[in-house]
Amino acid sequence: MNNPIDALLAEKGVLLADGATGTNLFAMGLESGEAPELWNETYPERVRALHQGFVDAGADIILTNSFGGTRYRLKLHNAEDRVHELNRRAAEIAREVVAGAGRRVIVAGSVGPTGALLEPLGELTFDDAVDAFAEQIAGLKEGGAEVAWIETMSAPGEIKAAAEAAIRVGLPYTYTGSFDTAGRTMMGLAPADIHGVVDGLAEKPVAVGANCGVGASDILASLLDMTERAPDATVIIKGNCGIPEFRGAEIHYSGTPELMADYVRLAVDGGAKIIGGCCGTSFEHLKAMRAALDGHHKAERPTVADVVTRIGPMRNKPANQSGATAEGGGRRDRRRARS
Repeated sequence: MNNPIDALLAEKGVLLADGATGTNLFAMGLESGEAPELWNETYPERVRALHQGFVDAGADIILTNSFGGTRYRLKLHNAEDRVHELNRRAAEIAREVVAGAGRRVIVAGSVGPTGALLEPLGELTFDDAVDAFAEQIAGLKEGGAEVAWIETMSAPGEIKAAAEAAIRVGLPYTYTGSFDTAGRTMMGLAPADIHGVVDGLAEKPVAVGANCGVGASDILASLLDMTERAPDATVIIKGNCGIPEFRGAEIHYSGTPELMADYVRLAVDGGAKIIGGCCGTSFEHLKAMRAALDGHHKAERPTVADVVTRIGPMRNKPANQSGATAEGGGRRDRRRARS
């Protein structure tokens, strides 16, 4: 399979992925409970503005507006029969933006969880999950997505089903977990174990890693676990912009552009090869992240203590206190829709 990520990494060393989809679309008028994917048809100019803002801020990779684009998520909005067209349109809008970028920008097709539980915990079979993901990814590919970006996953089985679907459709793929439950995913996957989830499949992932979670410090700690286990792997880190805080009925994220810039420096030092922002990350944040990436030379690998000192306290506590200490920064037993 053609692998655009490795080619651009060979040129640039470290890549900057984009920021939040949901947070920024809410600022453009998306209502709570509304499906962002429907905006690909009803408000394409707003989705286009989202991508343009991140391209202008310096993103090397932008993600399509298709996170909830499987039949299971779209069924909640009576759109389960429109999977192919909505995902195709999501990719087409992103392609239109990068065509005018004047530089190489990769269009990655965002693929989020189905929202259903796989057997034996739920009724969704592995084969049905593969079929649903393949339906979505086929639409993304037809629209021009260059890679399937499987993200915010909790269950190893669901990651494997989405990866199998990408292979079936003929797209290279990446995947990330959300380590938001005492340093693990909700279904118990530890950061260090992310690398082996799809062992045995016909094609290996282009990159693996973490996104979303509970804050920048926690995801940087997960990064240290992932890169300690596999120092040569291409690891993604796409963390939330600080910590979510309720101000009245609205959610605000505590991260400043300066904090997200330092997050980038620590991510580079910790071994990440693809760095972006998740919930709360605006165009302004990403612009600061671009500047930090361009101006930083990889330094000494940080410890968890270094991360806490520079970024702030972790929100999750290790599930097993017998793991590595903050001073060591090694493996610890640590245990949402992308916004």
